[in-house]
Amino acid sequence: MSAFSPTQSSGRMAGLAYLIIIVAGLLAQAAIFQPLTQGGSAEALAGAIAANDLLWRLGIGVNAVGLIANVPLGVILYGFFNRVNPTLARCALAFILICTTIEAGNLLLLYIPLAVGSEVEGQALAYLAIRLHTVGLGLALLFFAGFCILTGVLIALSRLVPRSLGVLMMLAGLCYLLNTSAMLVAPDVWSAISPAILLPCLIAEASLAIWLLVKGVGRDMTTDARS
Repeated sequence: MSAFSPTQSSGRMAGLAYLIIIVAGLLAQAAIFQPLTQGGSAEALAGAIAANDLLWRLGIGVNAVGLIANVPLGVILYGFFNRVNPTLARCALAFILICTTIEAGNLLLLYIPLAVGSEVEGQALAYLAIRLHTVGLGLALLFFAGFCILTGVLIALSRLVPRSLGVLMMLAGLCYLLNTSAMLVAPDVWSAISPAILLPCLIAEASLAIWLLVKGVGRDMTTDARS
């Protein structure tokens, strides 16, 4: 039975962590939270969440699993890229950890609709919590944009994986940056471009995750990167 090199196995662990992040994000945000918060009024939103209490809690749990996977992903990639450019690698790790911290705190807002009553005041508070959660997620993605851009740059510098994946990751970071900027300063523009603007992000991140999971990172490539 052939054994993987430490670099290959670590690369596959990073790929698995990234796939967990992607799947958890899609399930929680696209399949659970967004459909339940499509109601236009505070009453409709509160009613939808109350009628799907268990599903809402499941979404919070799935989201938390994705956040946990951020940590090994960031640490493993830092181990690779620290050999290429220590400063950029530290910045990329800091960006993903800050993103994770913001998102973890942001999850607490999702418990508010479960805790308030069905009175008008409670419905209004639940509606406000959901709107604030959307803004908080956007702010977290602002830091994740930095992680994606720096990861793309480091890939291009290192040849740890194909450089085309580095270009895709830089594009993903720019799309995240544009998405959050539009949400904060031009909500009408954001409504027009979202979620389509995030499609390149899904393609780039899924491509990198699958490559790492299937191919890992070759030992010869890491040797070239250090030279």
